[in-house]
Amino acid sequence: MSTFRKWVAIVVISSASLCATCASSVASFTEAGEAATFGVSKEVAILGISLYVAGLGVGPLFVGPLSEVYGRNIVYRVSYLLFLIFTFPVAFAPDIGTFLAFRILTGFCGSAFLSVAGGSVSDMFANEHVANPMAFYTMSPFIGPVLGPLYAGFINQNTDWRWTYRVQIIWIFVEVIMLFFVRETYVPVILKRKAARMRKETGNDKYYAPLDRRNQSLLREIVVSCYRPFELMIYERMALLLNTWTALLLGILYLTFQAFPYIFEQNHGFNVQTTGLAFLGLGVGIVIGSLTQPFWNRIFARESAKYNGNPPPESRLIIGMAGAILCPISLFWLSFTTYPAVPWIVPELASIPFGMGMLFVFNAVFTYLVTAYRPIAASALASNSFLRSSFAAAFPLFAGAMYDKLGTVGATALLAGLTTLMAPLPFVFFKIGARLRQNSKFTTR
Repeated sequence: MSTFRKWVAIVVISSASLCATCASSVASFTEAGEAATFGVSKEVAILGISLYVAGLGVGPLFVGPLSEVYGRNIVYRVSYLLFLIFTFPVAFAPDIGTFLAFRILTGFCGSAFLSVAGGSVSDMFANEHVANPMAFYTMSPFIGPVLGPLYAGFINQNTDWRWTYRVQIIWIFVEVIMLFFVRETYVPVILKRKAARMRKETGNDKYYAPLDRRNQSLLREIVVSCYRPFELMIYERMALLLNTWTALLLGILYLTFQAFPYIFEQNHGFNVQTTGLAFLGLGVGIVIGSLTQPFWNRIFARESAKYNGNPPPESRLIIGMAGAILCPISLFWLSFTTYPAVPWIVPELASIPFGMGMLFVFNAVFTYLVTAYRPIAASALASNSFLRSSFAAAFPLFAGAMYDKLGTVGATALLAGLTTLMAPLPFVFFKIGARLRQNSKFTTR
């Protein structure tokens, strides 16, 4: 596959990931409309976010094995078609039960792009070239939750909340069409199809691919996929701690969907659509962070030269060190500038370093998991997806109570303190990670 076609595939897969994650955050701006339409409390309406994100976390445990048997493309296309179909009952739900049931189903269907897509990136690019495409892909699922409030705020300020999901249906339909222009990237499936074609053309049954000789059933693959991510986190301290770090950051991102109304509506008098615009700071930070990738590539090239072109996976954690510093600084800055007397632009600017730091952390952890656990990269990414989605589903549920009890300063400072506790991880693992991997049955040496 040419470099151009590879990047076309990366763009399409990333935009589909953007759409799937954007669908999670738009629900934060439809809560008031849902509560009024269905006659439920705000706490029940918040489940629209939590259940969708829970679906995003559980889905990779099942779709990962399917992609390794049938290929990436069939999983993408089928899951996105179901994503499209199941979004209709969300947009036209007659009651809260239907709405919530199909929110978790749409989350499940959209989850393929949070685990399988990372596999597609590693399929197409070797270790020494994977940084740029992985950085591009890593940006998309985090721009998604930030993009959602930007347009959902305007929709819900000016028209019925259901239009939020009707717009989503149009976007998903466009993505479904684009996915049919992406070629298969999973080499074992490509070889299987080539062997089948050669058997048909030559009539010689001796042509076969490794997948043709699989002794393990698909059901067993799914069972293994469901327990291996947990096995990995139980036995691998690095994987567990790095996954917990990313889970905390994503939980904080999803918590902002409840926190920003406290900070900008109550303290600065913003309305719904301008509160949505307050998420621009996070988006700007993510974009700025992505533009620094050439700088990090040069650093990685120097690391690669030290090891004769075969650097250890720990070299991928260097970018995470910057993120480990930026995230606590951003949250402490935000926490102590949330007073009404402080101009709104000051806390808005404080969110920019958090967007940058979050991108750096996820870039480091994703590429580390893919390179260090390459034999089971799908399981490693699935373990990360499950844990971070669990945090992201839970954090919005207690955000309101936390901000009511502690206030905007205390609650945000508490989050800053938690990120400070996790900050040493990339520095520690950069030093001792290689030694820890020597005793691992999962990692590459």
